[in-house]
Amino acid sequence: MPVAGVVITTRPDDLDQTRRALAAFAAVEVHGSDSRGNIVAVLDTPTLDTMEDLVRELEAMDTVLAVGVTYLNTEDECEQMEAGGHRPRIFGMRRDERE
Repeated sequence: MPVAGVVITTRPDDLDQTRRALAAFAAVEVHGSDSRGNIVAVLDTPTLDTMEDLVRELEAMDTVLAVGVTYLNTEDECEQMEAGGHRPRIFGMRRDERE
């Protein structure tokens, strides 16, 4: 299960609205925010592909200016890849065209 620490940036006036909207996402856990519109959160998803989809969904929110990944742990998926399992997209990287 990949886990990412992120900073979600919004306008200070949109901070409360954005925090309420983030509460609707089961995979998002908000840990704090500041008066400048920065929200510290943890994303916990079953796969990297799911995490990438979640980040794109967060970025598409009207009140979100940016989602910055500050920490990413993919240990479980690395073990699956080593065993010949699924290869994730890994945040926009293209897959080998031979696949």
